[in-house]
This record gives sequence, C-alpha cells and structure tokens, in this order.
Amino acid sequence: MPQYPGAERAERSLPIPQQASSLSQPSRLALRGPAPNSIHLATARRPRRRRHSKGLSASRMRRPGSGPRFPRQWPVILGNTTLQTRDTQQRADLASHVPVERLWSLRPRVKSLLIKTMNPQIHAIDFNQRPFLAIWEVTQACDLACVHCRAAAQPLRHPLELTTDEGKNLIDQIASLDVPVFVLTGGDPIKRPDLFELIEHARNVGVRVSLTPSATPLLTRQIVFRLKQAGLARLAVSLDGACARTHDAFRGMSGSFQRTLNAVSWANEAGLPVQINTTFSRRNLSELDEIAARVENLRITLWSVFFLVPTGRGKLDDLLSADQFEQVFARIYQLSKTASFDIKTTEAQHYRRYILQQRVAERKAGITADSAPEKMADSLGRAPRGLNDGKGFLFISHTGEVYPSGFLPLTAGNIRHKPLASIYRHSPLFHSLRDPAQLTGKCGHCEFKEICGGSRARAYALTGDPMAEEPCCSYIPKGYVAPPPAIRAADTLHVLQGA
Repeated sequence: MPQYPGAERAERSLPIPQQASSLSQPSRLALRGPAPNSIHLATARRPRRRRHSKGLSASRMRRPGSGPRFPRQWPVILGNTTLQTRDTQQRADLASHVPVERLWSLRPRVKSLLIKTMNPQIHAIDFNQRPFLAIWEVTQACDLACVHCRAAAQPLRHPLELTTDEGKNLIDQIASLDVPVFVLTGGDPIKRPDLFELIEHARNVGVRVSLTPSATPLLTRQIVFRLKQAGLARLAVSLDGACARTHDAFRGMSGSFQRTLNAVSWANEAGLPVQINTTFSRRNLSELDEIAARVENLRITLWSVFFLVPTGRGKLDDLLSADQFEQVFARIYQLSKTASFDIKTTEAQHYRRYILQQRVAERKAGITADSAPEKMADSLGRAPRGLNDGKGFLFISHTGEVYPSGFLPLTAGNIRHKPLASIYRHSPLFHSLRDPAQLTGKCGHCEFKEICGGSRARAYALTGDPMAEEPCCSYIPKGYVAPPPAIRAADTLHVLQGA
C-alpha cells in the first residue's frame, strides 16, 4: 500500500462507481469542471503558506485538548473536478464509494512530523540554559598509554573520584537539565566496578548514555552484552590506524587494534549502536584514506573525527597544520555523501565552515547532490550548529570539576559545592565562551563565527587565551588583515592534568 507522500500532488486514477454520482448534501460541496469519468485521489493538504515553508511546529499542528490539526476544507479531485467539503461525514460518504485500501491517510504524515519535532537533532536548544552534550570522566584509571591522551591517564583510580551516590546525583542533575547526549568516559570507565549500576540508574531516570571504553583485555564480549542489558544507548571505541602497527603504537598497547574490531563485532551482535572515534595527527595522517576505507566497511552509526589539541600527553609537534586540516575535511566531506553513517568532527569546528563553502560552490557549479544514502540511526541525536566548548557542551572530571571541555583546563566550579545547572548557566567563563562578540583575531571578524567559533581549547593551548583565534584554520575572513602570529613555545603550553 503506498504511503501518503505529503509533497507533490501525486495522483492515482480509479474508475468511478455508479454510486459516486449521487452525493448527499450538495449544499456543502462546490462542484467545478465537467462531469468526470475517473476519480483521482490527491493530497488532501492545502498549499503551505510561505511562513510555514521551513516546517510545521508542534504548536501549530495541535490544539490543546484536540487531536491532530487538519485543514478545515478537504479537497477531493474527481478527474478535472474539485470537490470541497467541510463535513467529515460527507468526506466519509465519498470515501465509501472508493476501495478503502486505495485511500491515502493524512494521519501517518502528521505523526511523522510530530516525531520529527521531538528528535533531539531537530529540537532547538537554548545553549544559555542547558547543554546538548555532557561528558563525565568517571575515572582516570586506564591500562593504555595513548600518546595523545588529554588526561595523562594512569592504571590506578584516584581516591577522590566521585562516589556512586555522587555519580547518581550527577545523573539526576543531567536528567533535570534534559541533556540529550550524556557520555561516560575516562580513563577507562570499565575500571569502575559500579559502572553498570550507574548506567541502569541513568536509564531509569530517562538519560540516554554513551560509553567510551578502552580496548584492553577488560573489554570482553560478556561486558558488551552486559552494557546493552544495563541500558547503554551507544558504544564508542577508538580506531587510530588502518593497521595494528599504527593503532597499537598510538594506544601504547599491542593487541588494542584487534580488540577494537572485536568490540564492534560484539556490539553489532548485541544490537548496540557503535561509534568510531579517530584522532588525526601527524602520526597517522598518511593513513587517512586507508582509515576512512576501513571505517566505511564497519557497521557503525557515527564516525567522530577528533583533531589533536596539544594538552595532556598531546604534543605540539603532532598537531596538524591548517592546510592538513583542510585535507582531512575534504576526505571526510566526500565520504559523508556516500557513507551509511554520520560523520562529525571534534575540536574542528571550522569543518562547518568548510561544508557550507563546498555546498555553495557545488550549487554555483550546477552540481546536484545525489540522494543521500540511508543512515544507520539510534536514539541519540546529532549536535545542533554552533556547538562549542562551553556552548552547548560541558565536561565533568572524575573529581567533580566542571570544564567547558575536556581539552580546555579552565574550571568553572565543582558539583560537590554547586549545582551543575548553576555552574553552566551562571559561570562567567561559560558566559564568555557563549558570546561570539568576545572572540578575538580573525575568529572575531569571521562571518562564520556563529556556527563555528573555532576550537577554544586549541586557542588556549597555543596562546593562553580561550577567546583567541583558531590557530589551525586557513580561512581569512573578508576584509580582515591578519597580524603576525604569536604562538607560545612548546614548554609553556597549558597542559590539562586531572581533568
């Protein structure tokens, strides 16, 4: 049975039964045109007004205490003849003369629109009131020794970690803030014995949880299935090389590459959506195409492409140049057109600028976009435009310190002393990061600063000023004259320890 298209007037012809000529209550019908010899059922929706062209809001589609809001007039096309009726029973009488299975229903279309408005990817979020994404570093303990680790993780747990009860209280605060995406990270979260209890508590209070475990011997098939049973919404694992040699050197442990692939397979088997995280630096840039090809062959929901911030163990010498950023942007943009999964960047906010530039260039060249492939979906939405450190994003450390990002070591308070919502909404640090007027350098002059804003963490790491311009962006705003760069020496970089 065809679905109601709800777009162009798609018509279907049916022979008219004899009874169709004797319609009751002619005063409610306006008959125009010659007598038909066939009946065409088309969309029963009036043309949208211009102000509705970008979609219908839930408030316009529903009235308090009523069902879906339908147009008052219901046009029915009979050949070249249009019948208009305001009477539901009259419409039902007419429909009774046509086989029921050939009618298109309006109700599924309205339902789909309502569902769309409730999707966190679509639903508007006021970044001044609540974040879209919150990350809790449940522990810094980890058995890996990754060369780029922002936390400089160590094997043992810290004695001042948030307790189980404090963790549950934090999750309750996340629930009250209605944060769409909540991530448990580390270190290695599996090193916490109460991990499953925390995930179950999050599920019980309506918080959808993602997890980023380390690919160590602790990550087994049994653990993956237990995570699914506890209520985990998405599993995120790291893949930083196209082969075991590169990846294992990146992660500081042999066998990590194969464990990552095993974890993806086990998650697929358990029906748990998978996210792949890849950090690009000068250590693995040469394998960009090979890594992209390997990721493309995995059954995943999202590929999150990280760009190095020189903090923690991250070294300035491994940081990509602005031109190398653009090289990675070009590759993942082309892949995004054909991949069965979404692609997003972390600490490369200027990828949004790149996408807009490419789409404008393609339209001017008359290049029509191919139909997008169907993406694998899960219950987590995609981030709205403009998301940045402290702007729709926050990070809670293992000891309760609240940061704008795990890569930006400036604390705004501690949840042991102040509610999370109060810190996020009223901290002067968060306020300044959410104000694009305070950006300096070319970011402050850039026409893309509302949707981009550059990496505040990388700006701080290289200059000591979180509002400075993005150091790894090659774009020069119109009319802007760049001053001589002032980048600190590597031995004076701000390093994030214990966050």
